[in-house]
This record gives sequence, C-alpha cells and structure tokens, in this order.
Amino acid sequence: MTAHWRYLDNLPPLPSLFFQAALRRKVSGTRLPDLGLRSWVSVDAEKLAAYRKVCGFADSRLLPPTYLHVLAFPLQMQLMTSEDFPFPLMGLVHLRNRISVHRPLGGVGKVYVSIHAGNLQPHAKGATFSLFTQIDDGLGLLWAEESTFLCKDAKVDGVLNDDVEVSHEPLSEVARWETPSSIGRQYARVSGDYNPIHLSAPSARLFGFPKAIAHGMWLKARALASLDDHLPDANIEIAVQFHKPLRLPGAVILSASAAGSHGQLQVDGLEGGIKHMTGSWQPL
Repeated sequence: MTAHWRYLDNLPPLPSLFFQAALRRKVSGTRLPDLGLRSWVSVDAEKLAAYRKVCGFADSRLLPPTYLHVLAFPLQMQLMTSEDFPFPLMGLVHLRNRISVHRPLGGVGKVYVSIHAGNLQPHAKGATFSLFTQIDDGLGLLWAEESTFLCKDAKVDGVLNDDVEVSHEPLSEVARWETPSSIGRQYARVSGDYNPIHLSAPSARLFGFPKAIAHGMWLKARALASLDDHLPDANIEIAVQFHKPLRLPGAVILSASAAGSHGQLQVDGLEGGIKHMTGSWQPL
C-alpha cells in the first residue's frame, strides 16, 4: 500500500489529461510514484443510464459491477499523467482486470475513491504494473479493482513469472453480438476514455493499429451484462484476461459455464475463432 495520499476536491478534466498523455512518448524511469489519490465521487443518473445502454445492462436497482471503474477513471488518469509517473499512457497494453464486489451495489449515490499504483514486475515483452482502486461508502469497503498494464519500452530487474495453468470448465454459448465501428466512440462518451486507439481507424493507425479496437472494459462490461443471471450480486471476484484486441467493426461469441457461485467465460471472434477475452468468477 502506498505511504502518501493526496485528496482532490475536484476531479481533473479528462480532455486536458489526454492532451498531456499525447505529449509523453518515452519511459522516464522504472520507479512507480509512492503516492495515491483520493476523492469523493457522485453517481450521475443520466450518465449511468447512458452507460447501461452502451454496455447492454438492463435497468436495475443495482449498479453494473463495472460502472465503478468509470467513476474511478478520472483519478486513474490523473495518476498516470502525473510528472513522476514513469510510463507514457499512450502505448500501454491492458492485460488483465479483476474487480471485487464486496456488498450489493444498490442505493449507491456518493462514494470515496482511492487509487494507487504498484506491483511493478518484469515481463517477457517489457514490464507490467497494476493500478489498485478501492471504493468505500458510508458502511466501508464496497468495491475494489486491480488493472494490470504492460509497458513494452520499460525494463525492470527481477524474475519472470510463469503463466498459471487454469482448469477449464465446459462452456456453452450464451450470446453473440455485432460490434459496430462506432462502439469505441460511444463508450468513450459514457466512460471518458478517449484513447485514440479506440476512436477511429485513422487515429488508431497513429499508434500502430490498422483499425480501431474496442475498449477492454467495454468488452468486459458487455459480457457481464449478458451474464447477469449467471453471477451473484455481491461477495464475488470477477477476473478477466485480454488476449487479441477486438478490431472494429467485428462480431463475437460469448461462452460461459453454468450459472453459480463459480464459473468461467470466454469471448471469441465470430470469424476465425480469435480469442479476445477469457475470465472467471468466484466468491471472495
């Protein structure tokens, strides 16, 4: 856990943070800042409704489990664009995301968000680090997240970790859907994540992608919306690993194991069988 915290009265404007991110292209060090950010954040009913629509969630008394990532996103951006953050935001690869829902997400109006970076590790293609997010309400810990990113231009000392073999449960098709070329812009409007690699083919090509690719967190949210009746509402950890990016436009198939306290999921391309995302859920 970080030793120093800074409280923000107001969340930073995202357009200015993306502008700062676009100007930084080089690794400036290999030490993560010993600083965390905290702020109170309120749920906006109109923005929540727009998020549900873009990600496929039905109306409910409970917040979508991935929506709290959106609430924390401005703080995450503020940390990753700070002067003492060593890795350039543009070019980072989102490898994994794990969220933990500790209590039902009903009646949530205002939350206390805390974020910090850590777990710097060597990787065969560079170095990885994680962003840790914790969200509390008046009763205590409500939700937590760990997002792991790869910086290909960074090198750190240490021993490479081998991938853990995961036992596979029988999966059956749950849903399939089309992903239009506009989904990156639609999700950007509800999440604030205007990374150019998601917005259009011309902007994606500036960063080495032949086409725009879908946001990883949109793909996770869209899958969980289709699995609403498979998973418990709380006391659950939902982890995913992102594989080949989903180029836009495209079409995918969601497969999952049977509903229950434990399970697995997988998202594949409709054509060619390209694996885009795998994941699991289990009790905390």
